[in-house]
Amino acid sequence: MNFLKKAHWQILIALIASLIVGISLREFAMDDSGKLSGAAASFSTLCTFLGQLFLNALKMIIVPLVVSSIICGIGGVGKIDGFARLGIKTIAFYALTSSVAILIGLTAVNVMQPGLVDGKPNENVRSAIENRAAEMRDSGELDKSLAKIDTAKEGGFGPIADIFKRMLPPNIVSAAAQGQMLGLIVFSILFAVAMTKLDGSASHTMLNFIQGLNDVMITMTHWVMLAAPIGVFGLVTPTIADAGFDLFVSLARYITTVAAALGTHFFIAMPLILLFVGRVNPLRHFRAMRDALITAFSTASSSATLPVTLDCVQQEAGVSKRVSSFTLPLGATVNMDGTALYECVAVMFVAQVLGYDFSFATQLSIVLLALMTSIGVAGVPSASLVAIVVIMQSVKIEGAEAAIAVLFSVDRLLDMSRTAVNVFGDSCAAVVIAKSEGEAVLTD
Repeated sequence: MNFLKKAHWQILIALIASLIVGISLREFAMDDSGKLSGAAASFSTLCTFLGQLFLNALKMIIVPLVVSSIICGIGGVGKIDGFARLGIKTIAFYALTSSVAILIGLTAVNVMQPGLVDGKPNENVRSAIENRAAEMRDSGELDKSLAKIDTAKEGGFGPIADIFKRMLPPNIVSAAAQGQMLGLIVFSILFAVAMTKLDGSASHTMLNFIQGLNDVMITMTHWVMLAAPIGVFGLVTPTIADAGFDLFVSLARYITTVAAALGTHFFIAMPLILLFVGRVNPLRHFRAMRDALITAFSTASSSATLPVTLDCVQQEAGVSKRVSSFTLPLGATVNMDGTALYECVAVMFVAQVLGYDFSFATQLSIVLLALMTSIGVAGVPSASLVAIVVIMQSVKIEGAEAAIAVLFSVDRLLDMSRTAVNVFGDSCAAVVIAKSEGEAVLTD
């Protein structure tokens, strides 16, 4: 029974338990309106509360962990030589893998055509979209959704120059409070470089302090992960209990298409890149990333998983702080392989359902839009749905908001899967780039 002491087995058992309990609640504790009642509703609320506490604990340690890791990574070697090279490699790798992911998604949705039945638009899904649109319009939800989408478009999907603005936030404390990782990364790099310019003991004293802070944050990460099984159970159980199965049946081909595309990228494309580009054993990397992948799947948040990802990449894969503390926070901000893939599939699926026949040029524009919008998507659950609406509006698909309301009904489980793909893509970048820098990673 020693295997039960390992975190990934404990989390996996919690996932299985949440699946059993969630299905049981769904089958035996629902009232006529489709809501949990009585003690079951209270239990679901308790689960949600415990899951949120776990997420909050993870998010609580992100900022000090990332800042201290970056500063230690640069300050520990006493120079910034090669960081321009490191940045170029990282951006190039992220652009490559995101493009591969989107093309896999585009191929899957064109081959499997989940939005069509016998070559014609799926009437069941089309009706669901129309009915949901009417419900949202009558209840006023549609206006609220549109307002949120307009706000998100203004804040997160402006010109590409907005990304550069986020690199230099006017208030670093505010940026930290809002989880703006790009600004924190740039500030931490500049701080570390300035620290290396200090004379004598001042630089050494600062480095010792920051190193101590980093060690403390790593210890706190381990403490938080002790509660991971409880947190995972709390997060996943309500999700399973709330999931309706009728719509799952209608969207079965869509779910299968997304899962197949994500699986292709996760189990084939990225391992091949690890093997032939990084010259490392993919199976070793899968083993090294077990805790992070299960946490990512459970939380559906790449940002919340970042402390666990850093720990796995540094402690299990053997990547240096210099590489991991730069590539991973940046990846959690701008590299979303699973999200980019999903956006492409979702837009094409809705187009098929609503009877649009897009040309190759339009599909290429969807690929480019998916690549660009995935950069701005926040690393929180279901954030990509806003990006999907933006893409659909850009290619003139009507009824985008109602379609998203239908997709949202089955999004949580898909979101969990694509978050695991996002985190795995970031970790692969850290390993491949570390290997290119001459580091001995994933060694026995």
